[in-house]
Amino acid sequence: MDLSNATWVKSSFSGDNGGNCVEVANLRDTADHPDLIAVRDSKDPEGPKLLFTPTKWNAFLNGVKADEFGG
Repeated sequence: MDLSNATWVKSSFSGDNGGNCVEVANLRDTADHPDLIAVRDSKDPEGPKLLFTPTKWNAFLNGVKADEFGG
C-alpha cells in the first residue's frame, strides 16, 4: 500500500525523546484506503505499518484513556 501521501503526526506528549514514539495518519485524504487509520514506529518510518478501522482505533484510544493496558 502506498502511504507516501499520508500526513503523519505524533503526540505532543512525545516531546524530544529521540524519536521513540509512534506516528499516526488518518488516511481520509488518500485515495487508496480513506476509511483507515495507519500507525508506524517513528524510528522506522519505512518499516511496517498497522492499519485500523476508525471503530477499532477509537476502541484502542478509549482503552488507553481508561488505563486498560496496565501502563
